[in-house]
Amino acid sequence: MTTRRTHIFRTLLPLTAAALLVAGCGGSDEAPASSSGAAASTPSQTAAPDFTDQQAPPTRLVVDVTIKGGQVTPTNESLQSGLNESVVFRVMSDAKDELHVHSNPEHTFAIDARGEAQQFQFTPTVPGRIDVELHDLGKTVATITVQ
Repeated sequence: MTTRRTHIFRTLLPLTAAALLVAGCGGSDEAPASSSGAAASTPSQTAAPDFTDQQAPPTRLVVDVTIKGGQVTPTNESLQSGLNESVVFRVMSDAKDELHVHSNPEHTFAIDARGEAQQFQFTPTVPGRIDVELHDLGKTVATITVQ
């Protein structure tokens, strides 16, 4: 009898293991039916996002300024900025001038007469109103309210 038990054991063990493996890996993509016959809702699964060392760019205010033939665009623009949010002026100019930012601390940027854009940046660290003007043309480009 020992031989017969060994033979049965050797035959049933692999079959049982295979059946359990298939049962554990198998399954249906359909949701099980509830007692009312409607499909039961299951929470959706979403893959975790990939890890990355990329960060979202910081928030900033960008102001495009054009100086051409003594005319300035924009003029007397009312803008909003957050505290510690970068403010960038991109200037295209056909004349030399000086961009003066009345903030705390104040900033002055020399504008060259050239065909390519010039970029100037500052970060307001004190809430309030900041006037930005062109000294030679005597024009206010913008007033920025910082909150």
